[in-house]
Amino acid sequence: MESHRPILFKKRRWLAIMEILFVGTLLVLWFTDASLRESKNLWILFFYSFPSMFLIAIVPHEPVLFYFSKFHSPILVTFVALAGTLITEFINYNFFSTFIDLSFLQKIKKTRVISYLINLFNKAPFLALLVAGFTPVPFYPLRFLVVFASYPLWKYLLALFLSRTPRFFILAKMGRAISIPDLVLILFFVFISILINLPVIKNTWQNSKKRTISETNSPLGRESRTFSFFLRRNKLS
Repeated sequence: MESHRPILFKKRRWLAIMEILFVGTLLVLWFTDASLRESKNLWILFFYSFPSMFLIAIVPHEPVLFYFSKFHSPILVTFVALAGTLITEFINYNFFSTFIDLSFLQKIKKTRVISYLINLFNKAPFLALLVAGFTPVPFYPLRFLVVFASYPLWKYLLALFLSRTPRFFILAKMGRAISIPDLVLILFFVFISILINLPVIKNTWQNSKKRTISETNSPLGRESRTFSFFLRRNKLS
């Protein structure tokens, strides 16, 4: 059994790489092709579910549901969005499971905070998934917790089916009833996207600032500035 594990891991690793490339390609196409963003074809909604639900999503799904519900019935929009979501969450579960045995992830799993969250989740896992799937709270931590807690995939998908169905239907119904103008939807899309990515942007900026300060205060950094000063001085002279 042990001899088959490296082969199995390699296969799953390549599958994970293909999944990332697939989702990345869809995301690039979405942002670079205006005709796709303006299309009313429900296949666009289906494929949009992948980048908007993959692990830690960087784009929101709500504005797109509002948009398609202006042209299609709420039930149809719900069905298409739900199908894409369940397939994406199936990929999420298997993707993270591919790497769960890595030592650094096992160390993260054993930390006090993660252990506490896993124990808290295990007290009522199905209920936690129902609440998180229906409400607008960030869902991505649950994508990792279900794998850390070895929660069964079929129960995970069932909880998503029961929670996402009414959520998507309510959003589609609202979009149909209100018929939000495209410009407002675009602004809403940009606002939610910034809100989703704000922690990452903030963390990246802070790390960049710390690195700049560290380089400035380091002896090597001071020597480099001194050397540059003498070079400029020699050129002037």
